[in-house]
Amino acid sequence: METFLGLDYNVWWFLVFGGVISGYAILDGFDLGAGALHLFLKKEESRRIALNAIGPIWDGNEVWLVIGGGALFAGFPIAYAAIFSAFYIPFMVFLTGLIFRAVSIEFRSKEPMVWWRTFWDIAYCVANIVISLSLGLMLGNVAYGIPLNKQHEFSGDWLSFFNPFSILIAITTLSLFMMHGAIYLAMKTERRLYTKLTILAKNFTIFFLVSFAFSTLYTLLYIPHLSDKLRSSPLFFLLPALMILAIANIPRNLKKANYRFAFLSSSVTIAALLMMVAIEVFPYLLYSPTNPQNSITIHNGASSAKTMKILLIIALIGTPLVAIYSSFVFWTFKGKVKLDEMSY
Repeated sequence: METFLGLDYNVWWFLVFGGVISGYAILDGFDLGAGALHLFLKKEESRRIALNAIGPIWDGNEVWLVIGGGALFAGFPIAYAAIFSAFYIPFMVFLTGLIFRAVSIEFRSKEPMVWWRTFWDIAYCVANIVISLSLGLMLGNVAYGIPLNKQHEFSGDWLSFFNPFSILIAITTLSLFMMHGAIYLAMKTERRLYTKLTILAKNFTIFFLVSFAFSTLYTLLYIPHLSDKLRSSPLFFLLPALMILAIANIPRNLKKANYRFAFLSSSVTIAALLMMVAIEVFPYLLYSPTNPQNSITIHNGASSAKTMKILLIIALIGTPLVAIYSSFVFWTFKGKVKLDEMSY
């Protein structure tokens, strides 16, 4: 088997896919969180400022989602087919949320009527909540596993997706994004809206801490195998330790009004959580708890070795370019949001 720097191409592509998904969760996570808390902002000006804080970057952040889907399709086509067919209904709900989010942002300020703007404000907020919950629900089921037959096709009932573990992960995802979004908006605002968002950031941090505690407790009590690998080596202890330190650093920086460091800590928290999931599910892409022999791994669900090699070369060139583009956009629109005649 061909290798690159000591790892075979399947492992490298698994790492690339995980890195892209982490990038999407961090970047679009604060967009989704900012939208999910939108109705907590009561004034028209406050809502416009919140929309314009993410206006120049939200669609660029979604590029990472497209890259993630393309990476899964190109590198692990069997897993791609199984995941998209199994999660057909959640994906349709997710895509509907994406459509309504985009339409709400673009349509809201096209008419001056109060009812028009209120309608799109509600649609925007609900769409972001639905997207966040859908992502969390799918992540929970991927981590927990779904039943697959010998053809690697989903053989269960879609209602089984609403199990206690996945529901807790969905709520935790929403709370994490809302905290992430509130911290981002606090960095981008000033005066009374800034004060409002500092309070919301602290409240959503509590929401996340409570959700995270319940999810962790449930996992340890009822799904202990999801922490087996982390317990298998003292080296893996560093990852949950880093995550705990990052989480503890969020309220500390909020109290000191160091919102950039709080945002960095929430980003590290998201990355660490996804890395822990990746470690626990590896080498599975989709685990079948009822029939483990039907599970899809990075080997039986992958493209050919030649394809993986070519894809890795493309990824090593393309992914940094997207990262540079994202960094340039953030740098261009840095600073506090100011409304003008071109604003949403």
